[in-house]
Amino acid sequence: MSEVPLSPQLQEQLVRLQQLQQTFQVITTQRQQLEHERVEADKALSELDKMDDDDIVYKSIGAILVKSKRRKLIEELTERKELLEMRIKVITRQQNRTEEQMKELQQRVQQRLRNP
Repeated sequence: MSEVPLSPQLQEQLVRLQQLQQTFQVITTQRQQLEHERVEADKALSELDKMDDDDIVYKSIGAILVKSKRRKLIEELTERKELLEMRIKVITRQQNRTEEQMKELQQRVQQRLRNP
């Protein structure tokens, strides 16, 4: 049984499909990292909510811990969480678009392979 050579257009579509799959994987990884950061910010905010304003708190800056005010940390973490949520929304839309492009291209490739 001999293989039928692929047309240049089909080869191009297959390359594009591989690129979309790689892009989708990168986007998915980025989204997971952002989600993890958001969860960590939530945990920190939850712990800060349990404390009083006069409690001593520290924040990490690089490899050191620096004394900080509870209110200031809450503001910083809340801003960070809002930024993360916005980035997650944007990257989710990008992920959905890429997934749709992949599905459409997969269908076209499969159709061409069935009907050369």
